[in-house]
Amino acid sequence: MDNIDLPDQFFTRQDESPDTEFYVSPRFCTHIDDATIDNLTQYYREELPASYRLLDLMSSWVSHLPKEVNYQRVAGLGMNAAELAENPQLDEFTVHNLNETLKLPYATHSFDAVTIAVSIQYLAHPFETFVEIGRVLKPGGKCIVSMSHRLFPTKAIYAFHVLPPGDRCRLVSTYLFQTEMFETIETIDRSPPNADPLWLIVGNMKL
Repeated sequence: MDNIDLPDQFFTRQDESPDTEFYVSPRFCTHIDDATIDNLTQYYREELPASYRLLDLMSSWVSHLPKEVNYQRVAGLGMNAAELAENPQLDEFTVHNLNETLKLPYATHSFDAVTIAVSIQYLAHPFETFVEIGRVLKPGGKCIVSMSHRLFPTKAIYAFHVLPPGDRCRLVSTYLFQTEMFETIETIDRSPPNADPLWLIVGNMKL
């Protein structure tokens, strides 16, 4: 799947009004089942050592990071200040609309890993965003995108309404591939039984 072959319609949304209006009120809820959250947290536990500097992109009041790990730095970027302020795992946070301001407010090579937890479906300019992710990651760094099947229908891009799960994973893999910055890209299924599915698209930066 290559971005030059993707229809522009894929990245349109039912509600194209400013995202700041939609996210003005905090939503203190989770968007995947507890068992699915546990599996995501366990994956982070396995892959993100305490020495890492982390960017939790499209963050909210929970980051799903293991509570017992004290990372070197955890920065959060999201849409609602009240949600971000309630997140105990963030050392710092920035309110920032990625669909309006494409450049990330961080220096080049600032982070060892970038996480995007069950929110990738809301990016209207994903190819530009992933170039920025590659910029702020250090060489050899890691990008972890977690996906499930829930979404806010009016704000999710059209592709996530019409593509089956496998193609949605391939689409996100294409976001990473098109940056030409990642050495490896893999899709991992960590879905627990009888709960929300969990798919991980993981990119490892070139050295």
